[in-house]
Amino acid sequence: MTAGQALVLATRRLTAAGIEGAATDARRLLAHVLGLAPERLLLAMQDEISPDQQAAFEAATDARTARRPVSQITGLRRFWGLDFRVTRDTLDPRPETEILVEAALEEPFATVLDLGTGTGCILVSLLHDRSDARGTGVDLSEAALTVARDNAVRLGVAERARFLRSDWFSAVTGTFDLIVSNPPYIAAEEMPALSPEVRDWEPHLALTPGGDGLAPYRVIAREAAARLASGGRLLLEIGPTQAGAVCDLLRGGGFERIEVRRDLDGRDRTILARKPAVPAPHPGN
Repeated sequence: MTAGQALVLATRRLTAAGIEGAATDARRLLAHVLGLAPERLLLAMQDEISPDQQAAFEAATDARTARRPVSQITGLRRFWGLDFRVTRDTLDPRPETEILVEAALEEPFATVLDLGTGTGCILVSLLHDRSDARGTGVDLSEAALTVARDNAVRLGVAERARFLRSDWFSAVTGTFDLIVSNPPYIAAEEMPALSPEVRDWEPHLALTPGGDGLAPYRVIAREAAARLASGGRLLLEIGPTQAGAVCDLLRGGGFERIEVRRDLDGRDRTILARKPAVPAPHPGN
């Protein structure tokens, strides 16, 4: 069987299983099995695939028909131009989170704290682009921290990153120029409506805090200022209906210059806020 023939069969199976984007997923899975970059797959369409490769591709297709995310099957997810290792213990890095990374890089920073780091995609991306910066990533899941540490090593920033098990700020010391977070924010009542790929395969601890989904923002709004340097920035990813509530929490926490940014679909997605700067002492005082 050629790679092209295998791809046609897999695409039909995924389509019949109701997988949205079946053709794209089939190509990604086949490229993974063949050890090729997806953009190189077209050149291999007439090549015969081995029985082992055929069996591996069929197993990957089976997993996808069971609604397992492609990134968990291949073990990798592209984010900010980098390949991050992904497991069932971490959220799948999403394109909309790149808005937060882009906003964070608009101003200089020397130190950064990433709350709920997961795969480490936000922290590692920031350190990758700012070679003079150092950062700390915290998560309640030790399994997720293992993945984040591995990603930091693989992507060349491990010497400037540390990872701690912490319930938000509980194990954090010192202050930072920048705090970033993509916390769990899905309300409990919204969980049943999520796609099976998310609801059944991604860690619920990283998806929802229960209740109205705002609990992490309450903690962050209350405690972040104590861990920010004077004039430091706070960037948060939010659910598309949460901007008003989160902005109110941040104002109550003493933050200023609060701004909401939208994703490519026009939905509220990222909030930027700043701790007020303390005026420098006047000479002679």
